[in-house]
Amino acid sequence: MDTFIIEGGRQLSGTITPQGAKNETLQVLCATLLTDEPVRIENIPDILDVNNLITLLTDIGVRVTRHSRHDYTFQADSLNLEYLGSDEFVNKCSSLRGSVLMIGPLLGRYGRAVVAKPGGDKIGRRRLDTHFYGFTRLGAEFDHVMGRDVYELKATRLKGCYMLLDEASVTGTANVIMAAVLAEGSTTIYNAACEPYIQQLCRMLNNMGAKITGIGSNLLNIDGVKELHGCCHKVLPDMIEVGSFIGLAAMVGNGIQIKDVSLPNLGMIPDVFRRLGVEVIEIGDDLFIPRHETYSVESFMDGTIMTLSDAPWPGLTPDLLSVLLVVATQANGSVLLHQKMFESRLFFVDKLIDMGANIILCDPHRAVVVGLNHAHRLRAGRMTSPDIRAGIALLIAALSADGVSRIANIAQIDRGYEDIEQRLNALGANITRQ
Repeated sequence: MDTFIIEGGRQLSGTITPQGAKNETLQVLCATLLTDEPVRIENIPDILDVNNLITLLTDIGVRVTRHSRHDYTFQADSLNLEYLGSDEFVNKCSSLRGSVLMIGPLLGRYGRAVVAKPGGDKIGRRRLDTHFYGFTRLGAEFDHVMGRDVYELKATRLKGCYMLLDEASVTGTANVIMAAVLAEGSTTIYNAACEPYIQQLCRMLNNMGAKITGIGSNLLNIDGVKELHGCCHKVLPDMIEVGSFIGLAAMVGNGIQIKDVSLPNLGMIPDVFRRLGVEVIEIGDDLFIPRHETYSVESFMDGTIMTLSDAPWPGLTPDLLSVLLVVATQANGSVLLHQKMFESRLFFVDKLIDMGANIILCDPHRAVVVGLNHAHRLRAGRMTSPDIRAGIALLIAALSADGVSRIANIAQIDRGYEDIEQRLNALGANITRQ
């Protein structure tokens, strides 16, 4: 198990460019299964979750051509459909949550798919009910195979329909969209997720010949087509990485510029950091975060404590709450963070408390942070990363702390952040991997 050794207390400065978006990449990679023609995708991040999915696509027969580190072509013209039901395939799927996004394309194009319990972050129960609801509304049937703990989905021909999703699930919406584009007739998806990555998926599918309207809203209309063709697609910058770099710059930056962030697709992320008192300067499509000797948390108009909570787009993405929590530990003022979607995502705060942070964990979903206002630096510590986002938050905390910290299980960080130690070391950090 690899470990990061981090020397804290160093000021970072310079320019950094975000990688391609992890969540969008997982969706559009699976969308390549919908056609037998080549699909070229640029700006693919070289991270563990994406590389594992590419390997899985190769295993089922997708021909993968690597033009450069971040530029690939995929052609699904000779899939091994028998392998899709094998124990080997099921076991690989169970270790990679992104594999769940293969269900919709396989069901839409071939009328069959096998679902294993997906892996990924250990942040509480992440149900697939929304996915199954959408598939059954389109006419699929599923059986639970008890001995193997998998679900087998089958459909002679999917048929379009109206559906109201019980939650605006991003992966659920993506899966249903990919199943519906080849269904017979029209499909209406209400309460659809409308994150930029869902919008990107829809635009890519339209470029492949799909007929999707309502892109950017929570009401999507899809007219099914008989087949799709190839296309070229470029992945957006990763807004979660952009937010992580804003938090890093606020805590330990001496002037950091974040390049090519695709500002229109960041939503409220810059403004949320501004609510914590962080100065975020927009320069074209770049962000500049100057050095902060201090930053003060805003309060609401009536003087009550600032509350930050996650919500479906265009609300605040839950993936940034861990970083915001760490940034709040050195703010001037107090803030309540409310994590609504996952019941275990705030449990990493005990590690921050051990480092000297003033945090009250009210329950599995809420934490109050009383900022230290740089009067007391965090202490170095020994930590283990429980998930991707907690991992990067702990790394930021360690960079701001007095002394040398160790973070174990950094494979979790590698799942979502490309070459993170090299990129931060180029800004002046001192991070080594053991």
